[in-house]
Amino acid sequence: MSRIVALETSDIRFPTSLSLDGSDAMNPDPDYSAAYVIVRTDAEDGIEGHAFVFTIGRGNDVQVAGIDALAGHLVGREVEPLLDDMGGVFRELIGDSQLRWLGPEKGVMHMAIGAVINALWDIKAKRAGLPLWQLLSRMTPEEIVDLVDFRYLTNALTRDDALAILRAAEPGRADRERELRATGYPGYTTSPGWLGYSDDKLERLAREAMADGFTQIKLKVGADLDDDIRRFRKAREVCGPDFPIAIDANQRWEVSEAIAWVNALAEFHPAWIEEPTSPDDVLGHAEIARGVAPIRVATGEHAQNRVVFKQLLQAEAIQVMQIDAVRVAGVNENIANLLLAAKFGIPVCPHAGGVGLCEAVQHLSMFDFVAVSGSREGRMIEYVDHLHEHFVVPTDIRGGSYTAPITPGNGMEMKSASRAEYAWTGEHRTEGVHV
Repeated sequence: MSRIVALETSDIRFPTSLSLDGSDAMNPDPDYSAAYVIVRTDAEDGIEGHAFVFTIGRGNDVQVAGIDALAGHLVGREVEPLLDDMGGVFRELIGDSQLRWLGPEKGVMHMAIGAVINALWDIKAKRAGLPLWQLLSRMTPEEIVDLVDFRYLTNALTRDDALAILRAAEPGRADRERELRATGYPGYTTSPGWLGYSDDKLERLAREAMADGFTQIKLKVGADLDDDIRRFRKAREVCGPDFPIAIDANQRWEVSEAIAWVNALAEFHPAWIEEPTSPDDVLGHAEIARGVAPIRVATGEHAQNRVVFKQLLQAEAIQVMQIDAVRVAGVNENIANLLLAAKFGIPVCPHAGGVGLCEAVQHLSMFDFVAVSGSREGRMIEYVDHLHEHFVVPTDIRGGSYTAPITPGNGMEMKSASRAEYAWTGEHRTEGVHV
């Protein structure tokens, strides 16, 4: 048996605010950041577990402290029993009554638990010699449902429901795995659409996205309606009348404002409106969905846990579900979210783009295709072309699709040189200081 000897954390921040990469109506100056953890063991194989929580700058130190608070649960414990019972580890960590009080099951501590869970999955996948998507896809339906905490879900999804979904997908797993490795998983790009970009840059990047094979782009909206109309018109001139263009308000609007604003943009045929209002307002999303139909509503990158996703689906508040690899408590809770989406017949198009999110969330979509929904129809993963060079196994996009990774692990390991170069020292990068 080997033991965990350390949870090593670091505060890593990239000065993306200087170029306005990531800028939108609610986040005008993000510095893409990672509260990073390495789970170290004394095993002779030298395998470490890497994971992170994505933030946008200030507060990343608070997120690091949240991960540090979990060290007492794991340091000194044998690794193998933990890896053999990942469902039990998940329930143990989210069940710490004193830490749970800070949520419950949401916010800084819940995301910190996700980082630790994801790091343990990294060790498990590396020991198995498989990428995470493949490791999950080859588990039995019974093993997969054992990972899920069904508490609070059973009025929408029971263990038997989940088993039925997974067993129905089981016969075609091998064929879908081969298909995935041959053709990849569809992506769409937000790169042209950041709110701080000039019209010329928007037009240039939209042309490049189409030339690169992407079949959808996304524009940030919500700061000024006249600007949004102008920018959307320019995007339509470049992309043509039928090319899918989604829009994203990043929680900017009141419910009534969202309905009016989206209807004012309806002439441009948005593929969906993303995060139109507070991510916690389930009934508000349902009202918006009714008010802007047939334009679809998408949300989920800030949904705090599986219970919020359950309610969004029950209320028919979303027509596109967007999971995030690090917002909820890691792989286990995202499996619950994927099963919920499959139960309600809603496509999952994950949020990505922030540092490392493309690398991480692709594994969940690929697992969904092979072992849960069995479909890529109407499904795609967000892609933004920056900061991939900092990862040991960067996302590989070909012809607008994610190439299935074959390297063992969860894909979240950042290069040691990048971690060292961008370690936060307290300087204010938004003023142009880069240490």
